[in-house]
Amino acid sequence: MPHAPEPDEDDFDATPPQPVFHVEQALLGALLLDPHRLGEVTGIAADSFSTAAHAALFAAISTLPPPDPAEHAKNTNWLDRVLATGRGQARGLTASYLHTLVQVCPWPRHAPAYARMVEAEHARRRLQTAAERLVQTVHDVSLPHPVQAVLAEADALAAVVDDIETRFPPRAGVLPRTAAPPSPVAPDYTEAVEEEQMLLATATANPADIESVRWLLPDDLTLPLHAGLWRCLTALVRRREPVDPVTILWEAQQRGLLDDGSEPGEVLHLLAEPAGSVEYWGERALQRSLLATADHTGRRIKAYVGDPANTPFQLVVGARRSLADIGAVRTRWQHATGTVPTPRPRPAPTTRAGPPTTTAAYTGRAARATR
Repeated sequence: MPHAPEPDEDDFDATPPQPVFHVEQALLGALLLDPHRLGEVTGIAADSFSTAAHAALFAAISTLPPPDPAEHAKNTNWLDRVLATGRGQARGLTASYLHTLVQVCPWPRHAPAYARMVEAEHARRRLQTAAERLVQTVHDVSLPHPVQAVLAEADALAAVVDDIETRFPPRAGVLPRTAAPPSPVAPDYTEAVEEEQMLLATATANPADIESVRWLLPDDLTLPLHAGLWRCLTALVRRREPVDPVTILWEAQQRGLLDDGSEPGEVLHLLAEPAGSVEYWGERALQRSLLATADHTGRRIKAYVGDPANTPFQLVVGARRSLADIGAVRTRWQHATGTVPTPRPRPAPTTRAGPPTTTAAYTGRAARATR
């Protein structure tokens, strides 16, 4: 098969092209052969294509008036205009590449099917971009309000899923086959451990305050030992039994928490140095849990998208399930902070109906905790 135009190195490198590249070639070849078939192509625009050259060609085909079929069969005047217009956006386009596109198109009448494939791959790229932005935002330490920024990106990701679902309604609740990636260790792991120790010690000294953080779950804590000790604390409070480091240590033993080699003396020491408020440290732990959930969600969706065997239908189902995890932590965050959720708008699908297209420090934190 002939190769893509050599001058446009940004679009065509030494790596083998993906299947969608050949699909795009077939679609463009069909439209160059039979321009009137543009009316049969819906759901895509110039930005649906994977390369600048293909996008420029589709934009040219979509905006130029179609030629008279009889004249088009006899001369290349319309093709010359398409090439000249396309070169305005992609200088590497050549007349020989247009000839290649025409040659590699198996059946021009299959243009609608090719367009649907291009639309599906564009949906995959959009989902990947939104998931990557979510993960990047989670790890952006320069943000003054990280939770709000992350939730905004989660909403943007959900909006993309909404649009894809409109275009590709799930046929059945079949999850992607791709395994979820393991959760990476948080860059602030040491800080998390220290703050969780402060939470446990402060809650031990002030067990009555645990009621005010009912939105905090054991799984929000980073270490399994910390999660287990929080279960011990809440269980003792729920049973109205005495709460102090010794009673918690005994409860931990009954629950097998010391089976991992944890030293009783270390647990007692951990629970004996309170500072600040339970609510403050609980909110810090919940924020960390929310960000970790968003990070894992973004990575999971990226893994789904990275598996070409997953259909758009499967991507929608998988993304919905993943975003539900953020939604659950978000609801608890709103209870913790007293924030009122803002309804998320559901934008209309941006489909093309037909031609033409226009397309501190640690001590500082402890001091603040006494608020």
